[in-house]
Amino acid sequence: MANIKSAKKRILVNRTKADRNKAIKSGVKTAMKKVNAAVAANDKEAAKSALLAATATIDKAASKGVFHKNNAARKVSRLAQTVNKMA
Repeated sequence: MANIKSAKKRILVNRTKADRNKAIKSGVKTAMKKVNAAVAANDKEAAKSALLAATATIDKAASKGVFHKNNAARKVSRLAQTVNKMA
């Protein structure tokens, strides 16, 4: 365990940020699963609305710095691709 006050604070701050990042990543995964479930159920309307929600969640995560912007763009692109292939 750290002895210096600033090091102790860094440990606490890092733990807080890690918890926040974990929660955001979990939310993104959940949103992506909802889109994939709607696609698997062949429900186009549900897939489109889930895609809209997932895109917002992923973009918010990227703006917070949890995901790199290219990683977020790739996730959104892949989800949109699967929804658009439904026809």
